[in-house]
Amino acid sequence: VQLQASGGGLVQPGGSLRLSCAVSGFTLPYYYAIAWLRQAPGEEREGVSCMNGSVSGSEDTTLYADSVKGRFTISRVNAKNTVYLQMNSLKPDDTAVYYCAAVLFCGENFIRDAKGVAYWGQGTLVTVSS
Repeated sequence: VQLQASGGGLVQPGGSLRLSCAVSGFTLPYYYAIAWLRQAPGEEREGVSCMNGSVSGSEDTTLYADSVKGRFTISRVNAKNTVYLQMNSLKPDDTAVYYCAAVLFCGENFIRDAKGVAYWGQGTLVTVSS
């Protein structure tokens, strides 16, 4: 299993970025939920968002950390086996290394504790600064 994250960079406050996570080794939406986590300098890793996928897509469930609700959106394109994190209205506090991961289940416990990761992708750095 491999998860390849990309799309990070430098953006001004209020700006947007879209992160991508290309998945190989298993087919979305089966087997694992997909999550985004982040780790800021000197901070613990935290759950940002996760998605339990459904075959039809109409029953997908998504969760977000309170700090990003209304600003970030997780989505997926099954045909590309890729998950995205659209980040809008970015703030300096969003500066961190962002990781995508395959997790056993997307639930409130994951968002709170950032545990249950089965496979990690490499990180991509997001810097929000003027």
